[in-house]
Amino acid sequence: MAINTLTYNENLTGELDRVLVQRSVTGFMADNVLRAKFVGAKTVLIPDVEMQGLGDYNRDTGFVRGTVTVANTPFTLQQDRGRSFTIDAEDADETGVSDLIGKVSAEFVRTKVIPEMDAYVLSKLGGLAAEQGNLIEGDPATDAYAMLLSGIHKAQAAVGYDEELVAFANSTFWEALQKTPELSRTLVMNDFARGDLNVKVATVNGVSILPVQEGRMMSAYTFGDGATAGQEEGGFAPADEAKHIGLIVMPKKACSLVKKTEKTRIFDPKENLAADAWKLDYRVYYDAFVKKSYTDAIFSYTY
Repeated sequence: MAINTLTYNENLTGELDRVLVQRSVTGFMADNVLRAKFVGAKTVLIPDVEMQGLGDYNRDTGFVRGTVTVANTPFTLQQDRGRSFTIDAEDADETGVSDLIGKVSAEFVRTKVIPEMDAYVLSKLGGLAAEQGNLIEGDPATDAYAMLLSGIHKAQAAVGYDEELVAFANSTFWEALQKTPELSRTLVMNDFARGDLNVKVATVNGVSILPVQEGRMMSAYTFGDGATAGQEEGGFAPADEAKHIGLIVMPKKACSLVKKTEKTRIFDPKENLAADAWKLDYRVYYDAFVKKSYTDAIFSYTY
């Protein structure tokens, strides 16, 4: 492969990685994996720290000895996804679009990769809340603001009042919330960090509210393999038994979005031995994991 093409691939992969973090509503969770460590091909260790509380100080014997346990919990990555595209050399030339292959890559990430990743992560978080029995009750048509506060209070009761929280609201719940008179009195726009980008988001009582498209907040999905009959389109779709997730409230640091691989390979027509065409390969290998200390702090409303 030519040096300039290799450099272009590396630069493009880095740019697409930033797009994932900045455009995805769950992309900020990639900031939570700084101490994650891979062992083997698909297992990652995420540390949890446990320690004993205070004891009485004895003026004769001094301090009571305590223990600190750092437990590296193993998690196995499940989502290994990819696609390969070809663009005929003449098509690329005749469109008159500068850097067509780069634009196709960015559009693929924006319209296909990001929605699927968000859907997977949010369904996993909603499923964990359901497994733990951490449910928010109410009718958004009349109780949306009270339901949001209930989720906030429940999460704070679990982890403390100095923990930064975030809430995901699907479009139906967000619309109901916007109609409540209480929201206009408490809503503040604040900065929210997504990778190296700060964006303005609505906050209530210091909790960032992230509106999410309805299709990305379901309790279960099927992910097409792209090859089996009926799954050629690939992508994702709500499972038959899926419920809508209207609201998730959780600590911002609770979930770690671990990406072992996000790789883009581009071959120009001279390098592509199979056809006189540009070839684009894209692969992302990832999963989302919740630390043990936060499993009781994620709350959701489903319907």
